[in-house]
Amino acid sequence: MDFQIALLLGQDGITNGAIYALLALALVLVFAVTRVIFIPQGEFVSYGALTLVMIQAGAIPATVWLLLGAGLLAAALDVRLALRAGQPGRLVRLVGWYVAYPLALVALLYTLPVKDFPMAAQILFALAVVVPMGPLMYRLIYQPIAAAPVLVLLIVSVAVHVAMVGLGLLFFGAEGSRTPPFSEARFEMGPVMVSGQTIWVVVSSLVLIVALYQFFERTLYGKALRATAINRVGARLMGISPALAGRLTFFLAALIGALSGVLIAPITTIYYDTGFLIGLKGFVAAIVGGLGSYPMAAAGALLVGLLEAFSSFWASAHKEVIVFTLIIPVLLWRSLRGRHVEEEE
Repeated sequence: MDFQIALLLGQDGITNGAIYALLALALVLVFAVTRVIFIPQGEFVSYGALTLVMIQAGAIPATVWLLLGAGLLAAALDVRLALRAGQPGRLVRLVGWYVAYPLALVALLYTLPVKDFPMAAQILFALAVVVPMGPLMYRLIYQPIAAAPVLVLLIVSVAVHVAMVGLGLLFFGAEGSRTPPFSEARFEMGPVMVSGQTIWVVVSSLVLIVALYQFFERTLYGKALRATAINRVGARLMGISPALAGRLTFFLAALIGALSGVLIAPITTIYYDTGFLIGLKGFVAAIVGGLGSYPMAAAGALLVGLLEAFSSFWASAHKEVIVFTLIIPVLLWRSLRGRHVEEEE
């Protein structure tokens, strides 16, 4: 290895670390607010990328039918609860969000030549299909068992992951796909050539991290999520709805996952199950941060990205083993120095 190779590996590590940082932040946020270890986070990466591929190919993405089906189920549940509570005024809003929105998306995708639209518009359509699955997933799966122990929530997350992988195979097939790069530009930085797509990934990740920081610091909903993350019982006593906090959290997690998939689709081939491995590496970064610290999770993601890049040079056959082995000393260290407490009731 010489200096130029080290720079190239460092560039790859930073690019991968930027994506892992986004996923790690999403995992920390979901766990802090809802106590859910969100294993299906990676599936939103695959769904976002492959939905964009289908849109660019001129096909109606199969994920829109999943969105419509989930919306109909959620509408049936909430309409029954609204009628039982004597709140018929909620019916229009519920039906509009759960049913009319997916139907409008289907109509737009059928009638408009989305294939010929600029890439930015195609990305917006892909996000519009995939991101609402987050709050719908919380409403249908996690909200009814929100008070369950963490272990039960983890088992449910594993089941949701398996279901989403199976649906991904059904929707997208076993073949991998890529999307065109956002930019064909290449920049010479000393002895290293940096692609425009790499810059897009890193800059977009930084912008999204800053936007999330501003959201948590300056908006009412962001402060409500922070309060829920610090003390769920206290936030509930102050009038912050746990259901609203959960849906908003899953919305942000789905947005981060789908956007991450869109960003990496031009630089790596995405398969229906690719997101699982990417999400696990984000989980390693979140574990390094203790599932509670956003800056530590971002630093852990950078460490995971660099470790993966240099491992691919020295021992490419074992790079995944090396990355996941990082969990063991971190957990051992935290177990020895940490104070064991009972789970919050």
